[in-house]
Amino acid sequence: MDGTIPASIDARSIRSSRPVTYLSRAGIASSYPLRGIWYFLRNREFWPLFLGRLLPLSMISLLVYLVLFTFAFLPQYAFLAIFHGWGAWVNAVVLTLGEGLVIIQGLFEGFFVDECRVDVFDATFIKLGLKDIVSPHRILFDDAPTAVSMVGKPTSPAFYQPWSIIQILELIVFLPLNLVPYVGTPAFILITGTRLGKLSHYRWFQLRGLSKEETKREVRSLTWDYVWFGTVAMILELIPILSFFFLLTTSAGSALWAARMEGERRHSRSVVDPHFSQDEQPSQPPPAYSDNAV
Repeated sequence: MDGTIPASIDARSIRSSRPVTYLSRAGIASSYPLRGIWYFLRNREFWPLFLGRLLPLSMISLLVYLVLFTFAFLPQYAFLAIFHGWGAWVNAVVLTLGEGLVIIQGLFEGFFVDECRVDVFDATFIKLGLKDIVSPHRILFDDAPTAVSMVGKPTSPAFYQPWSIIQILELIVFLPLNLVPYVGTPAFILITGTRLGKLSHYRWFQLRGLSKEETKREVRSLTWDYVWFGTVAMILELIPILSFFFLLTTSAGSALWAARMEGERRHSRSVVDPHFSQDEQPSQPPPAYSDNAV
């Protein structure tokens, strides 16, 4: 024997490693919304973004949920109990929270929150040493004491994620899934969370100047990861009163994740091309995401 591994054995080992790889990728991606909470709380410079801009909206969202749980929860619970039995309260809670989310997104999120989320994302990039990718797109005050106070007005269109009536309609369309016993509520969270995940790096792609086709390729390569990032983000967004706070912490988490991939992308390019400068903005999409944990 020449000591080589038969192709059939090698193929089996690759197939057997795939579930582990997918589980690892899911675990890493789903951790970033939670890492964002810790990062936001640990860096006090981010706190005024919430306290000054979104705390009043949180009080209004409290009123929205108070009205819904006072007048809508019990009738919906009574109806669902006919079909779900003891488990009806879970579906009724998520259904009511989803209704509140539709109202809040329609009234506030696209108009008042997105600018704040962009500031969190860009400030996180600056704090992590990626000032060069942000500086072409907004005024920066280099003498400012913190990354948050450094960010000025954008000099190009700036969106954390594009607001669209389609997003609101999708939430409305998928809300009835909560009427389905047992599997309906997880399906609702997974489906709506997947869309959230796919939009989580919209700002990163915008900073890199990717075209629509390049962006689609990026999203396709990370679809599995975005499902789990978005699912955790969706669960946090459904928490009453704190939903606006978690919007900002999730933005920080998505920036942490994007900064890690940006570092990997630049490292890969510097290995392939020793003359590559990290200050150059690439015209091509980055290589596939590496799943090695930090």
